[in-house]
Amino acid sequence: MVSKTDDIQASVPNCNVNTVDLAEGETPDHQETKAPKKDPCACGHSASAVVMNGGGAHYHSEEESKQDGGGDMDGVEDSNEQEVIVIQDTGFTVKIQAPGTEPFDLQVSPQEMVQEIHQVLMDREDTCHRTCFSLQLDGNVLDNFAELKSIEGLQEGSLLKVVEEPYTVREARIHVRHIRDLLKSLDPSDAYNGVDCNSLSFLSVFTDGDLGDSGKRKKKGSDLEQIDCTPPEHILPGSKERPLVPLQPQNKDWKVIMTPMQCLKVLTMSGWNPPPGNRKMHGDLMYLYMVTVEERHISITASTRGFYLNQSTTYTFNPKPANPSFLSHSLVELLSQISPAFKKNFTVLQKTRVQRHPFERIATPFQVYSWTAPQVDHTMDCVRAEDAYTSRLGYEEHIPGQTRDWNEELQTTRELARKNLPERLLRERAIFKVHSDFAAAATRGSMAVIDGNVMAINPGEETRMQMFIWNNIFFSLGFDVRDHYRELGGDAAAHAAPTNDLNGVRAYGAVDVEGLYTLGTVVVDYRGYRVTAQSIIPGILEREQEQSVIYGSIDFGKTVVSHGKYLELLERTSRPLKVQRHNVLNEKDESVELCSSVECKGIIGNDGRHYILDLLRTFPPDLNFLPVEGEELSPESVRQGFPRQHRHRLACLRQELIEAFVEHRYLLFMKMAALQLMQQKANNESKIATLTENNSPEAAVPALPSTENPDASAKSTETLNDGKSDVVQIETTSTSDAPQPAATEATTTEAAPKAEQTTETDIPSAAATTMTASQATPTEDNVVPTVTTNGPLVPVATAIQNGECESPLEDPKSREVVLNACKAVGSISNTSFDIRFNPDIFSPGVRFPEDSVDDIQKQKQLLKDAAAFLVSCQIPSLVKDCLDHSALPMDGATLTEALHQRGINVRYLGNVLEFVDKTPAKAQLEHFYRIGINELITRCAKHIFKTYLQGVELSALSAAVSHFLNCFLSSFPDAVAHLPADELVSRRKNRKRRNRVPGGGDNTAWASLTPSELWKNIVSEAQSYYNFTLHCENADQVVEKYGLQKITLLREISIKAGIQILIKEYNFDSRHKPAFTEEDILNIFPVVKHVNPKASDAFHFFQSGQAKVQQGYLKEGCELINEALNLFNNVYGAMHVEICACLRLLARLNYIMGDHHEALSNQQKAVLMSERVLGVEHPNTIQEYMHLALYCFANGQLSTALKLLYRARYLMLMVCGEDHPEMALLDSNIGLVLHGVMEYDLSLRFLENALAINSKYHGPRSLKVALSHHLVARVYESKAEFRSALQHEKEGYTIYKNQVGEAHEKTKESSEYLKYLTQQAVALQRTMNEIYKNGSNASIMPLKFTAPSMASVLEQLNIINGIIFIPLSQKDLENLKAEVQRRQQLQESGKSMEELTVDDPLELEDKIPMDVNVD
Repeated sequence: MVSKTDDIQASVPNCNVNTVDLAEGETPDHQETKAPKKDPCACGHSASAVVMNGGGAHYHSEEESKQDGGGDMDGVEDSNEQEVIVIQDTGFTVKIQAPGTEPFDLQVSPQEMVQEIHQVLMDREDTCHRTCFSLQLDGNVLDNFAELKSIEGLQEGSLLKVVEEPYTVREARIHVRHIRDLLKSLDPSDAYNGVDCNSLSFLSVFTDGDLGDSGKRKKKGSDLEQIDCTPPEHILPGSKERPLVPLQPQNKDWKVIMTPMQCLKVLTMSGWNPPPGNRKMHGDLMYLYMVTVEERHISITASTRGFYLNQSTTYTFNPKPANPSFLSHSLVELLSQISPAFKKNFTVLQKTRVQRHPFERIATPFQVYSWTAPQVDHTMDCVRAEDAYTSRLGYEEHIPGQTRDWNEELQTTRELARKNLPERLLRERAIFKVHSDFAAAATRGSMAVIDGNVMAINPGEETRMQMFIWNNIFFSLGFDVRDHYRELGGDAAAHAAPTNDLNGVRAYGAVDVEGLYTLGTVVVDYRGYRVTAQSIIPGILEREQEQSVIYGSIDFGKTVVSHGKYLELLERTSRPLKVQRHNVLNEKDESVELCSSVECKGIIGNDGRHYILDLLRTFPPDLNFLPVEGEELSPESVRQGFPRQHRHRLACLRQELIEAFVEHRYLLFMKMAALQLMQQKANNESKIATLTENNSPEAAVPALPSTENPDASAKSTETLNDGKSDVVQIETTSTSDAPQPAATEATTTEAAPKAEQTTETDIPSAAATTMTASQATPTEDNVVPTVTTNGPLVPVATAIQNGECESPLEDPKSREVVLNACKAVGSISNTSFDIRFNPDIFSPGVRFPEDSVDDIQKQKQLLKDAAAFLVSCQIPSLVKDCLDHSALPMDGATLTEALHQRGINVRYLGNVLEFVDKTPAKAQLEHFYRIGINELITRCAKHIFKTYLQGVELSALSAAVSHFLNCFLSSFPDAVAHLPADELVSRRKNRKRRNRVPGGGDNTAWASLTPSELWKNIVSEAQSYYNFTLHCENADQVVEKYGLQKITLLREISIKAGIQILIKEYNFDSRHKPAFTEEDILNIFPVVKHVNPKASDAFHFFQSGQAKVQQGYLKEGCELINEALNLFNNVYGAMHVEICACLRLLARLNYIMGDHHEALSNQQKAVLMSERVLGVEHPNTIQEYMHLALYCFANGQLSTALKLLYRARYLMLMVCGEDHPEMALLDSNIGLVLHGVMEYDLSLRFLENALAINSKYHGPRSLKVALSHHLVARVYESKAEFRSALQHEKEGYTIYKNQVGEAHEKTKESSEYLKYLTQQAVALQRTMNEIYKNGSNASIMPLKFTAPSMASVLEQLNIINGIIFIPLSQKDLENLKAEVQRRQQLQESGKSMEELTVDDPLELEDKIPMDVNVD
């Protein structure tokens, strides 16, 4: 990779400084030859960081458009900033005085509640053992739920006293639970078992605790540094070994707990509970039983005054206080007096606990499960046991016996006020909190249902038809009950419907219309079953569904009803969701108006709220997978073998695809209208000709392997010559309907440059092409300048947007222009651009009135066009993004994300792989192809595993899972299943009756599966579901043919199916014994899908910050992103994926602005958070490790930097293997650091591997390869092997010369270095000759062997990671600012960027700190 100083002309004008943090760490690699024309921002950014490819004047639009126009977002950016200042009142300090400790200072903020001080005290080392206390100010008890600013007399320096309060049963329970939590605070077993939102993190193993000043390099070349440079064998390039154990390195803290640091042997509830009446009256609340480390058995009474020893034993009850009774207000104080070992170990434990980074112990918002775990000893734990048996109903809030009304909570939080920022923050925080609690409760309930622990509400019915209610949540199984889905594909449709419904709930939730309510919905896959968990509409269980439904249809459109209020509410969602209002016929042939699909039911609950449910057809059907008799798809689809029969008829298009399609049509609409208007304006013929040439699509669109028809450009001139006036009415849609990058995850860049043909009107095929990002810079409204690359029209269009023209459509000729453009793009309105879809088209059983025939025809055509758009634009666009490395999937999850962002459903995976297979540049997509095959195989295996598990009874679960994995991955040809031992089998008959698990059937059928049968099924599943032909009969052939790794397949199937396996080395390739035994299967976890509520304001700040950064305003960008971080924390709490992205960008900015220490601190948080929230080996985590290593190196912590890079390499090898473009970046980093610590031979192994991978994926003539050659040459120079050094540098020089020309700075640098190497080589040769000639008395010239300086290594590290620091004098800065302002003014007046770049290159001698995307 090479610095972009070569095309500063291009990168500076387009977006002054492109310091955007590449989302998910992609390193875009634009084709060098076109570099000056391309906008360096044209890199694909992932959903977590949608990037505005924008210039300066116009990032307000992000703020003004609440996501996709729904809701009343009044937060224009300036007012936002004011409001933010309001909520960030300055904090103040109070003194806290707790019994038995010195007073200490605590920093608080006026917004905090008193309760938050309680939490802090319960976490502090010296006060952590207190739970039952009040805070008093001047003798007055403070209310726990009061905000600090509302407390009279509380000010800077006030003294708050901690006063012990009498216990109640509830408080005593809370105290015992808290003490147990403190004793277990370093124990990772909760994280392995996936409970209480604990998850794993291993960063501290590699950084030896916190990243302070440790690990500074002592002195150059000292032995100290040499110690930990050599990586383990399996990390070296070329190693075929893929061990599993290093995935979870042993944390030294855990070793401490596992054995010697026990504080107590047993802490459990006593069998004497509850206290009898006479003891209650003495204040006894409950009894505890303990065994200390010294083997002393003790009985303890919890009373209102505290805890004391009583005289009971295991078999005799004597509640009288012992002598001495050691009465203490807290258990810790009591135990410290009784057990010296407890006192000593508890202190050490708390010290260690407090030293851990808070991010290692804060709970995550949603549970993350680990697919590997060590064998952890099962310990006695009263709280865990009690939790399991009280089924923890509502216990989260310590309100025993009271369940939560989930529906009421979910809907009430939606109703909170949202007029200004503080209100919105409060509302979003409440929504997020309730959602994460609901998801956790729904997951627990679903598992309880499948495990047979919940009674059905219809116990008499067959098991698969049963429904359940637990904890105020309704559960149903994903089977086709009562032939509901018979016409749509039976069980397959019943299995797909819940996820479609969830997508609908997500979409309506995001639009967030006041007065319209959706149900809390969570979809859980567990043990082969799919469970849908929903909150319950008040009153729905008391009446029949027929009476309740007042809108929509309960029988797929035979009977349909409508309701004015629902139409009014749904009308407000129809624009953002692109749903067309339409009429259907009911059973009496009457026309009924709907504004959703017929399945969508409206029910008014007993609480008077308007609920909508069954949103499975929110988005229009996907005609590629829905063969309809007599309907012909467009040629692009037919060419790819569509339509194809799918398992069910519920296949629909994704929301991202709808957004991208509408945006694509919008550009087309603007382009057509603009061209016609220009032609009207220009009266003389010659002018028309030149204009058409300028705007000819061929000029705008980069070439891409596509199926455009050759005469498209000829057509474009024919179609566009009939309008005459000079104004178009575009205002109606430009503001609300222009798809905003915020709302849709498919940005302009991603709508692919590939032509689209419509049969209805003669649209110029190539003109339909979406522009590349360099032209499509989202400006005022993300519209007008996208369309025109010529000046004159922009002011007109802008004037229209601002409503300056009185009646744009008075001129009939201009009306005609708009009408033509509307018709051509399929708009439902004739006067403005407005595309919406009718979701009921092609629904079986739905009939439309006679008078809407034309409209239905239009809609059918639109659906065909959208389906064709997916195949002919989106798939090629994805492949193109992978070719230029702006999309870099590493595993199944990131591949799926990349598909979904572009609106491609995973059922198209076979097509995507076929497309890659036929691409000329297939070699450069090998990594993508391999990941795709991996994903396809594991998904097929998952489908088979799902039905396989349904036939397994609980006692045989581990045997069945290990047998399946053996058949799937082991080379052992005749894997035999272990049936459960005989002792259990004899009792199985009577067990069967008791334990009716859904599905039932022959419980040992699973044991007959063989490897060859399983692989036959996988091959046929791939053919039938993905239309992809796999050529293989067993695991070994797959590995051989497609270059897969068994460990990667194991990881993917375990994550997808929720399997947890024992972490040890598995021998997959033994032909004599199977790889897995039943002891290796530790657990089965649920796989959970739910809605992720968003922090909208924070997200807008984040985007504005990114936009500022891209324009080079680093400081302003940094402030905005810090603000976003505050708001994210406000809504999500401390842990969240989006906070992770925020921290990563902040760290990058800190680094660029020279604050290395702050960069290190922020990036450390990002790594910890990524491990905890996404998983320890998620691709994002790997990226975070790489960034952290760079900042460690910059801070002089070399050995830590190396450890982090080795960890990243190990994870990457496991997740996707060595052959991946990202590996080149990683290896260049490792090689450079090793070069810096003078490990030359090792360094070469990594750098030469990076060179090989770069050559393969970027082509041998790429600038990245030139840089790789240069790095290798430098190491050879340090080894004094000048011949090799010269050879590599010459290669690099040739590339530079060919790609950027002789005059370029890079070429000159390379040429200088070549001269220097030649001199050195000559000098060395002379010296050698001298030695040969004169023997030992030769006069030897001292040779210069240079060890690399840290500064030069860091400079190279920055370059390969896409960051370049360029010193700037004050004068340069002034010039640059003036230049930037001039450009912005020009841009606003409509002069195009393209022209600027060509006409007037920016002269910059010494330059700016910038973060460039290399190559």
